[in-house]
Amino acid sequence: VPVRWPDWMPQITGVDADADRIAPGVTGRLHAPAGVRLDFTVTAVDEDARTWSWNIRFGLFTLRFDHGVEESGDGTTTWMRASGPGMLIATYRSFVRGALDALVR
Repeated sequence: VPVRWPDWMPQITGVDADADRIAPGVTGRLHAPAGVRLDFTVTAVDEDARTWSWNIRFGLFTLRFDHGVEESGDGTTTWMRASGPGMLIATYRSFVRGALDALVR
């Protein structure tokens, strides 16, 4: 549910989306500190596999994020794969680790 993303991702202060639930083709805008706004498009959702992907526009660049949740011996494991310009991905990595930790708590 996009409006809940700020609950576990402190770098997102708000979300406007054209749907209440993610699905392929859902678009919207992320709001971040300092008035930063980033447009996004959900590109894939597989509820059975518990995976989803989206693209975020950052200026001239597009970042792609793939997310998933998998069963493991002692519960579940979450993962995220990111692709885009190296410097942007490296910067974002520190935010993601904290967000995933908060999500699974």
